[in-house]
Amino acid sequence: MRILIQNGTILTLGAPCQVLEGHSVLLEAGRIAMIAPSIDGPFDRVLDAKGKVVMPGLVNAHMHFYSTLVRGLGKAAPSRDFQEVLNHLWWRLDRQLSLDDVEMSAQITLLDAIRKGTTTLVDHHASPGAVRGSLDRIARAVKTSGLRACLCYEVSDRDGAPIIDEGLAENTAFATRCGQEQDPQLRALFGLHAAFTLSNGTLDRAANLGRDLGVGFHVHVAEAASDVAFNRNQYGQSSVARLAAHGLLGANSIAAHAVHVDAADMDILASNGTFVAHNPQSNLNNAVGIANVVELTRRGVPVGLGTDAMTVNMLEELRVGLWAQHLRQDNPSCGFMELTNALFVRNPELASGLWGFPIGTLEVGAAADVILVDYHPPTPLNAATVLGHLVFGLSQATVDTTICGGRILMEGKCLQIGIDEAELAARSRTLANQLWERF
Repeated sequence: MRILIQNGTILTLGAPCQVLEGHSVLLEAGRIAMIAPSIDGPFDRVLDAKGKVVMPGLVNAHMHFYSTLVRGLGKAAPSRDFQEVLNHLWWRLDRQLSLDDVEMSAQITLLDAIRKGTTTLVDHHASPGAVRGSLDRIARAVKTSGLRACLCYEVSDRDGAPIIDEGLAENTAFATRCGQEQDPQLRALFGLHAAFTLSNGTLDRAANLGRDLGVGFHVHVAEAASDVAFNRNQYGQSSVARLAAHGLLGANSIAAHAVHVDAADMDILASNGTFVAHNPQSNLNNAVGIANVVELTRRGVPVGLGTDAMTVNMLEELRVGLWAQHLRQDNPSCGFMELTNALFVRNPELASGLWGFPIGTLEVGAAADVILVDYHPPTPLNAATVLGHLVFGLSQATVDTTICGGRILMEGKCLQIGIDEAELAARSRTLANQLWERF
């Protein structure tokens, strides 16, 4: 379809972010074909963006679709630290997930992402009781939603040798599928839980497979101090140093969290170009600490923004990350550019590298991933003020229209993908009740 978007205020994002008035955007064949004051037809659709900001769909650099059905669950024992959070909640939950639960969790989250204007998500999955075929079930939900997602399976030693083998095989099968199909909605990384649940043997097996497949790795790194302490006590290295020694870090890999990294770790991450996905709401919720985003950035580490399943609203995550960084630095003037760059520059760079074409910016040739947000700026909106409007104004506004790959997924706040939300939620509640009983 040739879709013209006109009469809106265009925010290109990227670096630098331009603010364009009196321009229209033409979407064609899944890409942005033109941005200009005047564009000739004919068009299949014309969208009037008067009273709206036109901007790229947002990117989530670290997500867990599988956690959706835990909402409201009260059966987990109180936890005193992060290890108990894992033992009491997440590792109990993921062992009970069925393939139907896995797909439903993804479906619910993806619909919410459409409503919040997040069009690309990098997911990290675990279901040790239902490993084989789990990524294909998530991929089916992604295809139905019309969004983009990069998937992986979380390999860990914690459930024994057969589950290790299944996790390695699931990553291999899905990465092979993505390499063959080159589906513009789907990409793959090789998933690993964290160094403290992985033996050297498993790390080497994963490294060899990922290298042969030509994909990077997605792994939790130094999320809690206990991860670092375990690796130093058992292996004589920090989590970062150990993963790097096994060839699991680099420009194609994501290190999620990096809360407890020291200067030497930061230099390793910077030297090999590993992308750090910062997840402030999750880190605060689990009381593990606040990553030093300012210092990571200063040392040259590419830092982006994830949500770790706390939300799919990236502007909400950005705001919390900014306030947390003020507290971390004990300085209310620190962190603004580091956090806004994480979402608006680094996340698009990550997605563009994974997909092989520009994502997360409005420029000719980039993916036609566009959102229209209701917004009448009460103060001047221009290149000098745009980041302030995003943090303090647009973050509180409502997404009206979401487009991904040139396909209109929501228009006028109504989904356009043929899914009955109420019916889906009812089926989800049935599955959740059954899961909670097993839990």
